[in-house]
Amino acid sequence: MVWINFTQANSATHRVNACGGLSLMEAAVSHGIEGVEAACGGSRSCGTCHVYIDDAWLAVVGAPGNDENDLLAESGVQRPNSRLSCQISVCEALAEMKVIVPSPSA
Repeated sequence: MVWINFTQANSATHRVNACGGLSLMEAAVSHGIEGVEAACGGSRSCGTCHVYIDDAWLAVVGAPGNDENDLLAESGVQRPNSRLSCQISVCEALAEMKVIVPSPSA
């Protein structure tokens, strides 16, 4: 189990315990993190699991692949630290990672 910190647009932070091997999206959904809709269920086709990764963790999670980057670019709110949470696997290296959930209007 790995602790992940999700900060929402209203600055509320939720520290959740996630099972290794799950995606970051699955961890967020299972803990009711608002703003991570996951409409496509993790098939990398909708972008509703878009999050911003805290800069300190970017090297750990790596850069998005081409397909992921294209979907993020279509969102209109992509930043250098944007990722689809369905594409990040929870592992020990992510312990205490900070994730920012964009505001619903973003």
